[in-house]
Amino acid sequence: MRPGTMLLLALLSAVATVPATAQPLRSLEEGDLVLRGGWIFDGTGDAVEQNRGIVIRSGKLLLVNADLAGIELSAARVMDLEDDQYVLPGLFDLHAHYAVDLFGEGRVDEMAVYPTLFLANGVTSTFPAGEMDPEAMRALRLRIAAGEEPGPRIYNSGPYFGTARPGWRADAMTPDSIRREVDHWAARGAKGFKAKGIRPEQLRALIDQAHRHGLTVTGHLDSGFRNSVNPRDAIRMGIDRIEHFSGGDAISGERSAYASLEQLDATSPDARAGYENYIRHGAFYDATLSAYGYWAEREPPIYEYWVQEMDFLTPHARRAVESRLPRRPNAQFERIHHVKKQEILAFYEAGGGHLITLGTDHPSWGEFFSGFGAHRELHAMVLSGIPPAAALRIGTINGARALGMADRLGTIESGKLADLFIIRGNPLADIRNTRNVRWVIRGGTLYDAPALLESMKGRLGPAGPEDEDRWKGTP
Repeated sequence: MRPGTMLLLALLSAVATVPATAQPLRSLEEGDLVLRGGWIFDGTGDAVEQNRGIVIRSGKLLLVNADLAGIELSAARVMDLEDDQYVLPGLFDLHAHYAVDLFGEGRVDEMAVYPTLFLANGVTSTFPAGEMDPEAMRALRLRIAAGEEPGPRIYNSGPYFGTARPGWRADAMTPDSIRREVDHWAARGAKGFKAKGIRPEQLRALIDQAHRHGLTVTGHLDSGFRNSVNPRDAIRMGIDRIEHFSGGDAISGERSAYASLEQLDATSPDARAGYENYIRHGAFYDATLSAYGYWAEREPPIYEYWVQEMDFLTPHARRAVESRLPRRPNAQFERIHHVKKQEILAFYEAGGGHLITLGTDHPSWGEFFSGFGAHRELHAMVLSGIPPAAALRIGTINGARALGMADRLGTIESGKLADLFIIRGNPLADIRNTRNVRWVIRGGTLYDAPALLESMKGRLGPAGPEDEDRWKGTP
């Protein structure tokens, strides 16, 4: 049984025990936060509503769009929003690489600036999808959870399972050793695992053991070529999420997935059969539309700057990055970028909209950063033909469902954790308005988004040549 199915059964049981009546709220307490005015997109439907009042207490949503007349508010902090401000659920990035490669000599996890960049962009939940330094990323999660520094919720993924992990020895990684590793990282608080470059028998063991702990598995898989795993077969094994390639017979096992994908007919019978396989099994699809565009001739509407992202680099790091620009476009990824937009619309129109998730997948070389990439991914979805309201649900409640967190996060509903962000401009009229983040609330704590960004300028990367070595990982 998938973790999401087990969670649904538990929720149904819990709902039956909720009391039918509750005492009316007469006054608020010190520490409560009230948001009045503006508009709400709560993630449960397709429209925005005028906000009568949101009350946050002890990190949770106490009241949502409630009539506050007759409630004494004097003890609370009250924020009156302007008429062009909109409250949205916090975004989920399920392919949120904290990794950077500023010198072209391998990736390292960036843990000083990236958490703040994610949070300031309204990304309140992240799944790193494979960590270069799992122990340090675990420590970062614990510091953020303890309130020692700002950042999003981190659902640790632990190390890669497969050849993407530095030092992975495929022949030594038996199913039994994989099960032991899953047990170890589950005990360390990992919330899911990422497979990349994995063999079929290894993936079966990973999925089975992760599910024994109630944890999910996602995979950057291939076509079946050279003992890789086609997403079609991984879904039949019970994998929870797939990244990049929808798979199936539309991806030939006689060549790599990339070689098939650049020539994919997204509306062919084989492609449609692949989408139906996801829907039948309830597997989520993290399409990472915008990831390929970074490597291509970039579409200006998606890849324009609204914040000068390289300003976050130290002067030394910026000189190193700029010396390697502009990057030569990758012709294969150029073709894939356009095919992916056709594919995601076909997947959506086949009835799979509730299974698409948002993932940025951009281990940065210093020109663009992943926190901002969440807005690019939303924009790419809408330019592909997905309605803005559906794109917002993809970036919020779908991500929560995919991680088994939909009972606590993903929508703005009473009783859920208070993870929200407030923007200027209606995102249903122009999805690019999600970029205009004014305030972020994570777990009930209010953050000034522009102030967060300002505080991080000039801090990402080494201060000078003497500090470069720790920024050079395994290629």
